Amino acid sequence: MLLEKAEEVRRSTVGNEVHLRGIVEFSNICTQNCLYCGLRRDNRQLTRYRMTPSEIVEAAQTAKAWGCKTIVLQSGEDPWFTRDRMLDLIGQIKERTNVAITLSVGERTYGDYKAWRRGGADRYLLKHETASPALYESLRPGHKLAERLKALSWLQDLGYEVGSGNIVGLPGQTDDDLAADVELFCQKNFDMIGIGPFIAHPQTPLAGTPNGQLTKTLKVLALTRILTRDTNLPATTATGVLEPDGQRKALLAGGNVIMPDVTPAVYRKHYEIYPGKGEIPGPRAVIDMIASLGRRISQGTGSRSSPSARRPEQRGMEKVPS
Repeated sequence: MLLEKAEEVRRSTVGNEVHLRGIVEFSNICTQNCLYCGLRRDNRQLTRYRMTPSEIVEAAQTAKAWGCKTIVLQSGEDPWFTRDRMLDLIGQIKERTNVAITLSVGERTYGDYKAWRRGGADRYLLKHETASPALYESLRPGHKLAERLKALSWLQDLGYEVGSGNIVGLPGQTDDDLAADVELFCQKNFDMIGIGPFIAHPQTPLAGTPNGQLTKTLKVLALTRILTRDTNLPATTATGVLEPDGQRKALLAGGNVIMPDVTPAVYRKHYEIYPGKGEIPGPRAVIDMIASLGRRISQGTGSRSSPSARRPEQRGMEKVPS
């Protein structure tokens, strides 16, 4: 009944379109040491890579050729990609593809966010992972949840369409924690919310910990659709890794976005946030799945009209500290 209600809300608010957002995972180098992530700094068994700017632009063009109206540039927190290098990359992709650009490169300075927004970036994805301050601090050593929430507020104030999200099934997580996640989604009015199950990576301190459950992940997804109404909710890659038809089930629980991976194969297998990620089906399989559900691929960029999507001058950008 919960999933059916979520689908009813999805149909009445965002319709039957599914937005394709091609993801380019351009670097797996990361300065952070999150306990749940295979890209963590202390994972010495991972083959590291950093795509060249020309390779990144070419991958973005490939995504556009597949029908993606948004390109998601995602990486670990790699300091080589400075403010100016990212600006140049944004400019090249805008010039050659004219698609919406989402950045997902972690916590950066307010100045970086401001420059990239003014340089043409449309959206920013920064998952809060968990709304429990204690759990957050235990899983991200040296960091506090308040810092992440401040960064998300900066992004909204700068006029980005902002995405966040959580992980379902983290060790030590309670149902009250998950309820707090959903409450946070409603309070912050995020434009996109990524909800995926925890999948233990064998080269992290959480190796051997039980994975999250797809059923519970779908419940959180469905509740989020019902309560946030028109937010863009992806059928995350992690749902498809946990179960072969996981993404299909997520699209039937209120989801309306899929992010096909267009990272070149030589690199894709090394962007292993969790095991099995590089084996997820590509754009062709995603397109076929969407058609099998009687849904259609959107021909627009999937922008959401919300307070966080307004222009900076409409949100009092001058009140944000530089």
